Amino acid sequence: MELVLPPKKKTSLIKKVRNWGIFLFLVLMYVWTFATIDINWTRAAERMVNNFHRVIPKLFSPEWSAIGKVWSAMVETLYIAFAGSLMAAILAIPLGFLAAQNMTKSKVLTTFGKWILSGVRAFPDLILAILFVVAVGPNPFAGVLAIAIGSTGMLGKLYSEVLESIDMNIVEAMEASGANKIQILFQGVIPQIIPEFLSYAIYRFEIDVRASTILGIVGAGGIGTLIQFAQMNRNWEEMGLILLVIIVVVTIIDFLSSAIRRRIV
Repeated sequence: MELVLPPKKKTSLIKKVRNWGIFLFLVLMYVWTFATIDINWTRAAERMVNNFHRVIPKLFSPEWSAIGKVWSAMVETLYIAFAGSLMAAILAIPLGFLAAQNMTKSKVLTTFGKWILSGVRAFPDLILAILFVVAVGPNPFAGVLAIAIGSTGMLGKLYSEVLESIDMNIVEAMEASGANKIQILFQGVIPQIIPEFLSYAIYRFEIDVRASTILGIVGAGGIGTLIQFAQMNRNWEEMGLILLVIIVVVTIIDFLSSAIRRRIV
C-alpha cells in the first residue's frame, strides 16, 4: 500500500516577511559590529601567524620537570571546587524551597525567592572572584566563596524546579491523615527530591572544576595562578603541561560524575 504524505502547510506571506526581516536584521548587526571594531586586521593576522609558529609547537612539548608544582596547584583547584560546590549545595536548599510555588503557597515569597536566585546568577564567577579577592585577600578562600555564591544561584533554581515537579498527592494524603509539617517534609518531600538534588550538585561540581581553573588569574588560588605566571614569563612548555593536566583531570571527573549520576537518577 502506497503511503501518501499530507500536503505541506503553506507559509503565509506575513511569516515569510517576518523571517526575512529577522535574517536581514541579524546580517546587518554582524556587518555593523565588524565594521565598527577598531582592529588592524592585517596586523592581527600577521601576529597570529607568527605566534602560531612560535607558541603552538612549545605547547606540545610539556615541561615535565614542573609536574610536582602543577599537580599541587591542580589539587588545590579541586579543593576549591569541592568546598565551593558543597557550600552552594547547602545554601541552595532553603532558597530552592523559597522559590518553589508549591512549597511556600505564596506568590510574594516565591517571586522574592526567584528574584534572589536571578540576582545571584547575574554575576559571572570571575567577577565574584575579583570582589572576594578585594574582600578577603588573594588566597584560595576567595575562590571558594566565588564558586559557592556563583553556584548557589544555579542550584537554587534547579532545586526549586525539582520541588515544583514532585508528586503533591503524597503530601496532600499525609496532610489529610494528620501529619505535621516536619513529618511531611522528611517523609513526603525529601525522599522524592534527594536523587535529583544529588545529581544536580554533582553536575555543578563538574562545572565548578572547570571554573576554578581560571580563578587564579585574578588571585583566587588554584592552577590559574600558574597559568598567569607561565603566560607572563612566556613559558609555553609549562603552559602546555598545565593545559594537559587540566584536560586529563577534567575529563576523568566528567566521566566519574556521569557514571555516578546515572546510578543515582
